[in-house]
Amino acid sequence: MTDIYDITRTISPQLQVWPGDTPYSVTPVMQMTEGSSVNLVTLITTAHVGTHADAYYHYTLNGAYADKMPLEAYIGPARVVTVSKREGPLVPEDFAHVDLRGGQRLLVHSSSSDLPDNAWPEAIVYPSPELIAWLASMHYVLIGMDSPSVDAFDSKDLPGHNAICAHGMVNLEGLILRNVPDGDYELVALPLKLDLACGSPVRAILRPLSQT
Repeated sequence: MTDIYDITRTISPQLQVWPGDTPYSVTPVMQMTEGSSVNLVTLITTAHVGTHADAYYHYTLNGAYADKMPLEAYIGPARVVTVSKREGPLVPEDFAHVDLRGGQRLLVHSSSSDLPDNAWPEAIVYPSPELIAWLASMHYVLIGMDSPSVDAFDSKDLPGHNAICAHGMVNLEGLILRNVPDGDYELVALPLKLDLACGSPVRAILRPLSQT
């Protein structure tokens, strides 16, 4: 049987979201315990809940909504790499311990993966425009972070987000890479086909390439 690493945060009312954003809630509409033929619930939450993909519309005026993001970028070979830095921008030198040539999707494992779902990180790492340009020069199409953003918490001009879009790449945020060994995998992390949405939750999984 093929091993699957589920690298998705569990979406629950306890899951932390960006401060000020809409948390996840579930409201029963029909319940079998009350005589209904089925259970039916209404879900309310942000498009950026837990493990998610940003749509270009999230940070560019006329950018693509979630339903128009390039699906091929979210499926295919991916490389998991652990970084020792715990805070601040990541630069190419932070990956001197690994050969990234020949990769297509980089998933960065940092200390954020050690946090439980109900905790918000006090500090994060995030890709610098220099790192994004370097990855793009090697034909990477996706960068995935276990932190909740590809920019600093207090950033207003969002250089990481904008560099990703400028280079035709996509990003994932909120991955959980705890217990995933560094190495090469097949990634599947498709955004939902949501019109007018600035992002989408994903169910992100990894399969070792030797077993695909």
